[in-house]
Amino acid sequence: MVNQSISELLQTQVQQAVKNGHRLNIVGGGSKHFLGRQGQGATLNISQHRGIIEYDPHELVITARAGTPLQEIEHALADKQQMLAFEPPHFGEHATLGGTIAAGLSGPRRPYAGSARDFMLGCKVLNGKGEIMQFGGRVMKNVAGYDVSRLMTGAYGTLGVILELSLKVLPRPAASVTLFNECSEADAILFMSGLLSKALPVDACCYYKGQSYVRLSGSKQSVVDAQKKLLGERLNQRSHFWQRLREHELSFFNRDKPLWRILVKPTTPTLAIDGEWLLDWGGAQRWLYSDADAADIRKIVQQYNGHATLFRNGDRHDVFQPLAAPMQLLQQRIKTSFDPDNVFNPGRMYAEI
Repeated sequence: MVNQSISELLQTQVQQAVKNGHRLNIVGGGSKHFLGRQGQGATLNISQHRGIIEYDPHELVITARAGTPLQEIEHALADKQQMLAFEPPHFGEHATLGGTIAAGLSGPRRPYAGSARDFMLGCKVLNGKGEIMQFGGRVMKNVAGYDVSRLMTGAYGTLGVILELSLKVLPRPAASVTLFNECSEADAILFMSGLLSKALPVDACCYYKGQSYVRLSGSKQSVVDAQKKLLGERLNQRSHFWQRLREHELSFFNRDKPLWRILVKPTTPTLAIDGEWLLDWGGAQRWLYSDADAADIRKIVQQYNGHATLFRNGDRHDVFQPLAAPMQLLQQRIKTSFDPDNVFNPGRMYAEI
């Protein structure tokens, strides 16, 4: 498919929707359609707005249109031995860069390298008035509008249509090894959280089916030295364990029950919620299959200052952690500033936004 810009066409569609009082449901590759609340409005398809605009391996910066397939981005970076350091999940072969950023998705490396938001440099956005706006730039030191660019990350398209993105990229590690040990969940939490204070090249850590997994990545010598300091068997890289975890392809995820994404501090002890657990991000991101009541789950999670999001297989009206009144007011003001007529993805995050 030919790389192309359809900014003007998208702008016309938005302006027409505003004029007619219509709502728009922003869609790229459709791989993230299950996330958030049910989409509303006519489809605004950005999948044809695609292509890498600029990639400078020496400056470690890539700029691409939002409809560009994530696979295309990753292949271009791999050719130069570079990567998207936040290791985003695809959840489908048609995943796009814009959808990944709009959903704010990050993979196993997130606690050690940073989140999708941390690598945002700038973006071009089509707002709810049909205006094309540019925020940030293509270098880290350019901070003009920088926070606005980050604001688009994880906004689920409720603030505007992302047209272009500039992201910081990083070199791929020269070596990578995964070690695993059999242990209890409580011991795994202590072990994984303890690794955060050690000078080891850890870039992924999880607990799954009675075993803790630690990935060491960096220079060949640093990985060799780190292995000597940690016990464990070496995992066969052909198992593609971290990719299968990232894409929810492990057997753990083959259930029809509601899947909860729990975010807490890594040191948080085992949570007293019945269900099946998998601990990712060194214990900071915990996946839970449970039939427990949503309010009960969130009550327990809030006791540890955490957040609980219904990721899939449940009531799509009860997805995100309810906002406190001051935060809800702030979110509504931000929404009004970018999308005063509530054109984009209405109700995708909260009924009021």
